[in-house]
Amino acid sequence: MHTLDEGKAEDIVVIDLEGKTSIADHLIIASGRSSRQVTALADQVTSKLKDVGHGRVMSEGKEHGDWVLLDAGDIIIHLFRPEVRAFYNLEKMWGATPMPQLEVGAAS
Repeated sequence: MHTLDEGKAEDIVVIDLEGKTSIADHLIIASGRSSRQVTALADQVTSKLKDVGHGRVMSEGKEHGDWVLLDAGDIIIHLFRPEVRAFYNLEKMWGATPMPQLEVGAAS
């Protein structure tokens, strides 16, 4: 996701959920180096999603910045500080087979 790249997010993973669950088509996981960066990434991604027509984006966790969840309907984005990401290990939980990163205008 271009917006995450621009915000210097690290270890960006896109997981294709289509056909695996009805909650979303894509799951994006990325890390920020600090709570402040995680929160800034969440704000940037939310703004970009609205700009490309995703409308209302629900968010949780911005007040702490350790783990922010953004729900844009067919796309769910998890932004973590690295140690929090390692603890929850969502990639393993979803049996992640990473797919090529999505372009912002395409689906994010």
